[in-house]
Amino acid sequence: MIRKTMMKRSVGALTAGALALVAVAVWAQTATAPSGAAVSPVPTPAVPAVTVQGGAQTPAANDPQAQLVKQGEYLARAADCAACHTAPKGKPFAGGLPIASPIGTIYSTNITPDKDTGIGSYSLEDFDKAVRHGVAKNGSTLYPAMPYTSYAKVRPADVKALYAYFMNGVQPVAQANKSTDIPWPMSMRWPLSIWRKMFAPAVVADVASTDNDPISRGRYLVEGLGHCSACHTPRGVALQEKALTDDSTAFLSGGVVDNFLAKNLRGDVTDGLGNWSEGDITAFLKGGRNDHSAAFGGMSDVVQHSTQYMNDDDLTDVAKYLKTLKPVDPNAKALAYDDTVAKALRTGSDKSNGALTFLDNCAACHRSTGKGYTQTFPTLALSSTVNTADPTSLIHIVLRGAEMPWTKAAPTHYAMPGFDDRLTDQDVADVLTFVRSSWGNKAPAVTSAQVAKVRKAVGAAPQPLR
Repeated sequence: MIRKTMMKRSVGALTAGALALVAVAVWAQTATAPSGAAVSPVPTPAVPAVTVQGGAQTPAANDPQAQLVKQGEYLARAADCAACHTAPKGKPFAGGLPIASPIGTIYSTNITPDKDTGIGSYSLEDFDKAVRHGVAKNGSTLYPAMPYTSYAKVRPADVKALYAYFMNGVQPVAQANKSTDIPWPMSMRWPLSIWRKMFAPAVVADVASTDNDPISRGRYLVEGLGHCSACHTPRGVALQEKALTDDSTAFLSGGVVDNFLAKNLRGDVTDGLGNWSEGDITAFLKGGRNDHSAAFGGMSDVVQHSTQYMNDDDLTDVAKYLKTLKPVDPNAKALAYDDTVAKALRTGSDKSNGALTFLDNCAACHRSTGKGYTQTFPTLALSSTVNTADPTSLIHIVLRGAEMPWTKAAPTHYAMPGFDDRLTDQDVADVLTFVRSSWGNKAPAVTSAQVAKVRKAVGAAPQPLR
């Protein structure tokens, strides 16, 4: 999830430890100059409360504050706050999720309203500074694992709703934050403030809402709360996102996150969303699958914990907006299905290692036609995931397997086993090269060296001895 690099030359005077800290400062999945509109501090609202499951206190349904809390809960879902701030088997929003970096482990923080260990003592201004400016209550800069570069685009009114939810709709949990496992001097935080001033945009003000326009609403959700760019946009030399808006075709053009390729979301016909309809996109975000693909890796978590809970209007607006994004390569030609390989597999005329490995391990689910089974076992033929230049995701999935998210719209979920202990690096390379050149697919070959690199990075089993 983290790519090592160094700070821009303009800050070349930083110490080696400071440079390493800047290198750790960004990853997808997850500051701004003080010129943004300020939010006045307010006390935690006193509202009538009732006990709900788990002991959390929420306002009475007919209270105006209750509507604000409800809105904040929805926005917290859209922002996928739980993904980072809830540890496996941990209590909601209590933090403690370990986030690996090249120089140590960072742990997410407790954002429950506990006054001693959480954010219960935060004013609205404190909360806003953390969420949109990337500055903690004590004045230190947050690690940009907190995607404040995207949240800078969240309107103050929505920040107020989020604040109301976290203060009144979340159960307080007394759980101290864990210190980072980063040794000094790399644990110094002051270089992060330099990074923040260089790359974080100014926060937005509460201007007149354009939410009645579907594309504007979709842009707001994608660029802001959804922080899609954190994973789906490539990074620069200082690990900054190369673009934060659709003014550049780099925006949402794809990036490697946690040894998966977060796919191109632009209008490219081979590796993007050029062949996906608005309905395909909304179905994917709501159920984690469509006729083209199924969610895997970090996107599986996003669907399971966030987008499946968004209302249909917002999902449709997101889809409408994504369909406005111009392709990176406007001259690319759409792929066309070719049944030559399907016939060769059925007759047994292809004796290559890639073809035989596919028949032995893949064909039962993905079929000799490469078309799989609709919304059960994903198609490989003409798949935008298969046809990406970077094969990282495919290698990762073959080695470690993958599982679809479990959603209300698609409660039956399917999993693919990993083949790390069954296939050698050369086997994986051969079968993926076969898949990426069959049924009309036209993607570069995969090498055993690429497989070996991913095998090591994802902690897969050693390749079997033959």
